[in-house]
Amino acid sequence: MEGHLMSDHVPMGLAMPPKHPVAWVIGFLKGKSAIAIARLWGKERNFSGEHFWARGYAVSTVGFELEQVRQYIREQEAADGTSGQF
Repeated sequence: MEGHLMSDHVPMGLAMPPKHPVAWVIGFLKGKSAIAIARLWGKERNFSGEHFWARGYAVSTVGFELEQVRQYIREQEAADGTSGQF
């Protein structure tokens, strides 16, 4: 639903059906994105045996305050005082 790439983290707002465990969804996203990044940059760097993403993650449920969370994600760079440059 919402996401923003930062130099050290990726805040995301996701909607997922309750039949999927949160850990499975996060593992799927991290795994697929790490494979895509390795394929994209694989010619210049070998990621074999390395870990692209950190082991942990933070999760919170959102109800009535969904729009505030989406706005926070959109404005993450300004809130952190970063330019978004890597």
